[in-house]
Amino acid sequence: MTETETIAYDVVVLGAGPVGENVADRTRAAGLSTAVVESELVGGECSYWACMPSKALLRPVIARADARRVPGLRQSVQGPLDAAAVLAHRDYYTSNWKDDGQIAWLDSIGADFYRGHGRLAGPRRVTVAGPGGEQHVLTARHAVAVCTGSRAVVPELPGIAEIKPWTSRDATSAQAVPGSLVVVGGGVVGVEMATAWQALGSRVTVLVRGKGLLPRMEPFAGELVAEALTEAGADVRTGTSVESVTRNGSAVVVVTDKGDRIEADEILFATGRAPRTDDVGLDTVGLEPGSWLTVDDSCRVTGSKWLYGVGDVNRRALLTHQGKYQARIAGAAIAARAAGVPLLESNSWGAHAATADHAAVPQVVFTDPEAAAVGLSLAEAEQAGHRVRAVDIDLASVAGAGLYADGYRGRARMIVDLDTETLRGVTFVGPGVGELLHSATIAVAGEVPVDRLWHAVPAYPTVSEVWLRLLEAYRDA
Repeated sequence: MTETETIAYDVVVLGAGPVGENVADRTRAAGLSTAVVESELVGGECSYWACMPSKALLRPVIARADARRVPGLRQSVQGPLDAAAVLAHRDYYTSNWKDDGQIAWLDSIGADFYRGHGRLAGPRRVTVAGPGGEQHVLTARHAVAVCTGSRAVVPELPGIAEIKPWTSRDATSAQAVPGSLVVVGGGVVGVEMATAWQALGSRVTVLVRGKGLLPRMEPFAGELVAEALTEAGADVRTGTSVESVTRNGSAVVVVTDKGDRIEADEILFATGRAPRTDDVGLDTVGLEPGSWLTVDDSCRVTGSKWLYGVGDVNRRALLTHQGKYQARIAGAAIAARAAGVPLLESNSWGAHAATADHAAVPQVVFTDPEAAAVGLSLAEAEQAGHRVRAVDIDLASVAGAGLYADGYRGRARMIVDLDTETLRGVTFVGPGVGELLHSATIAVAGEVPVDRLWHAVPAYPTVSEVWLRLLEAYRDA
């Protein structure tokens, strides 16, 4: 193969994160030749700078917090965490930022891998600029899938360029614990990183522009997480914006809109994401560089017969597991279209429709307490025009919660559609509730009638008995 040779494939995938890997897996399973292009590490944001390293940092934090709530154990876990061991554990789960294993996996499924920057160069055509200056031209008989993900957005503020702030990547890959840290933003990244670094020894200040934390969840989720962060020693300030940031020697100096002056060793901006589509050649196919891609439920870009936008780039649900779900749907749709098989994307919950993006997106926030939700919140359901009822239960009233931890604090809410008698959404907040979420996801995605849920008997004494309490509360209302 020469450096400028044009190679034809059935499918070309731009981006080798979890989403691109899953598209390639599905198209290869269908017998379609597939090329995968990646300029950074195969495995993407999730493997090296997001899901895996953040949860590796958080797991010892949550385990210690749980142990401190258990009689006979709490006295043994009163000391500080071994920060060096936690960071080493994190490094292990990122494979020390090496992607040899992921490349071997791509090879095992029969996908061809191209290291380099891939750009569209017109319809069904991709150019790849390799790290050594080599050039490749790839063409796609059936589909090009843009799976390039998203990047952290740092706001335009006076002094921002000079201070070199942390983004989510820095927060999950830092090699030392800062003595103090300012976290700007109250979303998932902000609260998880505040939880982790506070427990590892940083003095953390959280600055949130809005009224509370976790604004996309039920209000009580953010309230309970804020309460716990404050009890752990963090300074949580809501209704507060950053006006300017500067460096005074090694210290970051933050000035807020209220005139407060805060000094810290580092500052993390966890203030949103933008699509990594600014330099992938969208202009060569009539699309706006840097834009989110609008797609149908098969993840095919609106107005195109061959271009797909899968994962974060379509802005439907910026979550790794949801992007992988979309990738499975998109891969099946690409294979079906290549074979001339009619698609089922018009059918909700069909093989070629990412219906869960609209109705049953699950998410766990790995703070202490954990927050877990699927489907719609009460406000979202009402705004969508559904006739619903919210049913709330104090999780501490469940026997299993008391056994799980002394002084258990938590709350559960289910949103019942009064017309269909099915669930529109479920939210849990409390220690260990992440493992409750899949049962709720099945109930919401499966549109399980409330009457049938009475026959799903929770084992006693588990925290899952909250399902029985929720149903009883709904019946007795």
